[in-house]
Amino acid sequence: MTLCRPTLLLAVCTLAWGAQAQSADKPVYRCPGSPVLYTDAITAQEAKEKGCRMLEGSPITVIQGPKPRAAAPAPGPRPTEGKVDPSDQRSRDSEARRILDAELRKDEAQLAAMQQEYNNGQPERQGDERNYQKYLDRVADMKAAIARKESDVAALRRELAKLPQ
Repeated sequence: MTLCRPTLLLAVCTLAWGAQAQSADKPVYRCPGSPVLYTDAITAQEAKEKGCRMLEGSPITVIQGPKPRAAAPAPGPRPTEGKVDPSDQRSRDSEARRILDAELRKDEAQLAAMQQEYNNGQPERQGDERNYQKYLDRVADMKAAIARKESDVAALRRELAKLPQ
């Protein structure tokens, strides 16, 4: 039995040496990019052109991660081929136009009231504004509120312009 052990050990060593010699014949390159690529399937010239570096030392083990799952479909009815009936679309568009028109009229009325109260930067002083700075702060707030409301009105007009007639 003692003769078998050295023979077995010699055979294992020979196989390991042969595998190492074989891997030494094919260098492994680390190539830049996203994701980083490790390969032994390119020549030295190709590696130089791609900017790859040859790795020396330990062999590389690559473990493939799990594949991402496909997203679950959204619940609810699905339109056939993504198309909507033209009459349904017209009714949706007219409803959207009606809502936007109502919002625009409301905001325009609020803007007109704000501008009237602002009185071109000279609103009437209120009883609790004995301090002039308090009055100036209120005027600045009114001016900012008017600017925001004008922006809202302009946005509603842009949205209405996008809708079909």
